[in-house]
Amino acid sequence: MKKIVLIPDSFKGTMSSEEICSIMAEQITRLFPESEVVQIPVADGGEGTVDAFITAVGGRRIPCTVSGPYGEPVEAFYGLLDDNTAIVEMAAAAGLPLVEERKNASLTSTYGVGELIKAALKHGSRKLVIGLGGSATNDGGTGAAAALGVRFLDDSGQSFVPVGGTLSRIKTIDMTGLLPEVRESEIITMCDIDNPLCGPQGAAAVFAPQKGATPDDIEQLDAGLRHLADLVDRDLGQQILDLPGSGAAGGMGGGTVAFLGAALEMGIETVLNMTRFDELIRDADLVISGEGKIDGQSLRGKVVIGVGRRTRKQGIPLIAVVGDIGDDVSAAYDEGVSGIFSINRVAVPYAEAKKRAQSDLALTIDNLFRFIKTLTR
Repeated sequence: MKKIVLIPDSFKGTMSSEEICSIMAEQITRLFPESEVVQIPVADGGEGTVDAFITAVGGRRIPCTVSGPYGEPVEAFYGLLDDNTAIVEMAAAAGLPLVEERKNASLTSTYGVGELIKAALKHGSRKLVIGLGGSATNDGGTGAAAALGVRFLDDSGQSFVPVGGTLSRIKTIDMTGLLPEVRESEIITMCDIDNPLCGPQGAAAVFAPQKGATPDDIEQLDAGLRHLADLVDRDLGQQILDLPGSGAAGGMGGGTVAFLGAALEMGIETVLNMTRFDELIRDADLVISGEGKIDGQSLRGKVVIGVGRRTRKQGIPLIAVVGDIGDDVSAAYDEGVSGIFSINRVAVPYAEAKKRAQSDLALTIDNLFRFIKTLTR
């Protein structure tokens, strides 16, 4: 084999995408030392997104001091790729690890995320990718918008920076002060969920409990986001209430569309486009992807299926190496997947499998490529 492309997602809580790529590459090159092995670590928008893009396409971290979830100064960063595209990782300024035991989705803000975006724009970037994931917030992206010049006015005409618990105080949205560079830029928001803004599947109901919200808080947060959506419709002419993905990251998905003019993209599509994946695989003999578990949920556009749809167009075989295989995966073969292999070699529960995941992955790849070697003699 002359060229093999590796593009796995992380196995959540077990191995990062970069680690998986490294283990796979080591085993492959031992058996196929003449092969070119291309590694594309996948970022899902959450913690590690900046580093994954830098590893995949080249670039560097730019450190910034910004406001944290409660307004305190935090040392954050954004990524600047070699083509001057900026990667903003929401978790760097508004992530759950920053609040530790102080979780309160009614009080936390995305203001620091807006400051990161502003820093990247002032640096000269005119293409931004905003990764959503791991947020501690539920403010609909109003904090980030305020940092970029959007004014939110209460019933007395005073501007304030809303948080999840005060969205209902907003009476008017004033976009006139929005930083001009925002309108001049292409902004893509990476979003791997299709939840709407409100309702039983919305931001508050599904994600706020892990951010410290009580049932009463959830009701208030959901009402606040619904109020925000009504104002966005009235004042900005944008409908984000039922927009798939608008409920991501406490409504930040909808907020980036409404206030920044962003396009919501599935995370894997962003990765494939930015790494020029279609060109990269043109002369590849094999592509290997993977994720922690492949099941019916994966068919909604997760990494393996997103990759499969691209490899299928070029007739390139795709192997999925996964932690676990669920029921109802046969449709994956119609989406371009050639074969699915689990690394759980001894069929143990996850708690045990996690401890031996690295060695099991290495042994699985070794076994797979020993077999491939017999076919290529």
